[in-house]
Amino acid sequence: MKPERRRFLGWTAAAAAAATLGPGLRLVELALARSPEEAASTLQRWGLLIDTASCSDCDACVTACHEENGVRGHNRPLTDAQWIRKVSLRDRRTGFAQTLPLMCQHCEHPPCVDVCPTGASFRRADGIVLVDKHTCIGCRYCVMACPFGARSFVHEPVSGQKPDVPRGKGTVESCTLCVHRVDRGETPACVEACNRDGGAAMVFGDLNDAAGELHRRLRTAPSTQLRADLALNTGVRYQGL
Repeated sequence: MKPERRRFLGWTAAAAAAATLGPGLRLVELALARSPEEAASTLQRWGLLIDTASCSDCDACVTACHEENGVRGHNRPLTDAQWIRKVSLRDRRTGFAQTLPLMCQHCEHPPCVDVCPTGASFRRADGIVLVDKHTCIGCRYCVMACPFGARSFVHEPVSGQKPDVPRGKGTVESCTLCVHRVDRGETPACVEACNRDGGAAMVFGDLNDAAGELHRRLRTAPSTQLRADLALNTGVRYQGL
C-alpha cells in the first residue's frame, strides 16, 4: 500500500471513530482523573441512598438522567437504552406496593468487570463503575453478568451526544453516577431532580465520610443492599424495602 493511501485510511478511520463515539476525551481518561492535578482516590467511595418511603410515582429522576446524558431512545421499547428505570414491587402476602429507581449499583466487586474480556468495564478508585466505549466490543457478557439488569446495549446510531458522555452504536452503557458532574463537585442529575421535583428520596455522598449526610442516614436507620446474598457491597443502598 502506498504511504499516501495508508495515511488517508488512517485519517478516515480516526474521523469515523470520532463521529461514532462523540467529541472530547476518551471516557477512561475522563474517569481516571477528576482534573489533571487530582486523581480519583480510594479515600472516597461515592454512594447513593434511596428512601423508598419518600419515592413518589413521578419519573423526575429518569427524565433528568436521560436528558443530562443525552439518552434519547428510539421509540423502540425493546432496544431503548435505560440508564435508570422505575420498578414496581408488591408484597404477595400483604399486597403492599411501592416503586423505586433502579440503576447500576456501583458494586465494590462488580460482576460486569470480572467478565469483560477487554477491560472496557472498570471500577474507578472511588467506586464508580464505568464502561470505556473505545474498548467495548459489544459482546454483552457484562449485560448477562449484571444481576440488576442495569446495562443497555446501543443497537442504533446515536446523535446529539454530550461532550462529557460519549456513546456509540454497538457498545454497552449504564448509569455513571453522572461522573462528569461529580468530578465538578456537583450531585448526579437524578438526585438533583428528585430533591427539586420529586419526593426528595435520594441522598448522594461519600460512604467513607463519617461527617456526611449519607453516612449519618445510613448510621441512624436500617438500609438494604439489593441482592445482598451476592456480597457485592453495592454503592447504592435502599431504605424502606
